Amino acid sequence: MQITTVVPLIGDGFTKHVQEEVASWASPGTTIDVVKVSRGVGSIESEYDEALAAPGILEQVQAAADGGADGVFITCFGDPSVHAAREIVDIPVVGGFEPAVLNALALGERFGVITVLPNVVPMIRGLVRRYGLTDRCGCVRVVDIPVLSLDEPDVLLDRLHEQAAAAIAADEAEVIVLGCTGMIGVAEALQRRLADDGVFVPVVDPTGAALLWLEMQVRLGVRPSRATYLPPPAKERRP
Repeated sequence: MQITTVVPLIGDGFTKHVQEEVASWASPGTTIDVVKVSRGVGSIESEYDEALAAPGILEQVQAAADGGADGVFITCFGDPSVHAAREIVDIPVVGGFEPAVLNALALGERFGVITVLPNVVPMIRGLVRRYGLTDRCGCVRVVDIPVLSLDEPDVLLDRLHEQAAAAIAADEAEVIVLGCTGMIGVAEALQRRLADDGVFVPVVDPTGAALLWLEMQVRLGVRPSRATYLPPPAKERRP
């Protein structure tokens, strides 16, 4: 099985960490290529960033499909260009949000998302509404750390624990979803800390959820429905 991971950011800051992270989740027999966009933004933290990132993301998704990939993971929790990508390729495409949240729904009645900055919160709430999950999402909280500053795991873990513990104490969530794919390698440690507080609460890593979800779809032999994701009509376009 061949999976392509698209890093939807310009610059090299995250590429090595992403390569290590996706390799740790891959099942035996799965090969994962990691590619970067050649145009776009340094991080996606707003609707504006997401719009600017779209052409570069879709370019890499199409290249992956043309190159024989069995599935594509766009490594961002905001699912940038995921639905557009499903219109143009005949292979499964996921971002970070949908697989993580769908996994969370099977683990508890309500989930809480902990993301990076306040300006990302409306984007995540919009995704929650799109998927009809308003009644199941108890909160969206922030650690107040920009995406490009998530390279201090101890600081990140402390802030995640603070917000997760507060969400659980306030009866906002029984499952915690990490709301940024840049929160690398902290899910298991956060889950242990929460268990040490006195109750086991699962923590869903969006990268792991996305890659395992893709592998499942490929093994099932399914792909996005053409009754939903119709191919775009032919016309002149200047992306």
